[in-house]
Amino acid sequence: MTQKVGLGGGCHWCTEGIFQSLKGVSRVDQGWIKSSGNHTSYSEAVIVHFNPEVISLEVLIEIHLLTHSSQSQHSLRTKYRSAVYTFGNGQASRIKLIIEQLQKKNRSFVTKVIPFVDFKLNKEEFLNYYQKRKDSPFCEKYISPKLQQLLKTHSQYLK
Repeated sequence: MTQKVGLGGGCHWCTEGIFQSLKGVSRVDQGWIKSSGNHTSYSEAVIVHFNPEVISLEVLIEIHLLTHSSQSQHSLRTKYRSAVYTFGNGQASRIKLIIEQLQKKNRSFVTKVIPFVDFKLNKEEFLNYYQKRKDSPFCEKYISPKLQQLLKTHSQYLK
């Protein structure tokens, strides 16, 4: 039984590369997501399709918060919204509880838990960005260090 969750934070190339490297993640759609209310502009994000029997929503959220600037406001938050986009079925209340539990570790997250409204897939040439360009300067500077961090903290979930 596959579930899905939307994740936005930093560059969607980085987010895609991180979640593609996890056991239990069957697909990562990379592009832009919009929500409702004050969040109707599209923001870089991914949709992660995962098997909750292999990797839990709790672990996915923890990894998401760990691998982007989830604790700071900055001027590019419209383009790089720190968010978890929900797909119904009580997912929002569950995710809010997960984030509350993680905040008890003396962290304060700016990450929004907001409903998924629409998605635009990126151009084909930019999909699977890390998989196609591991040795590029961008990947070596931004994505590889995040994966190295996960080797230290969440190695049991890496493929």
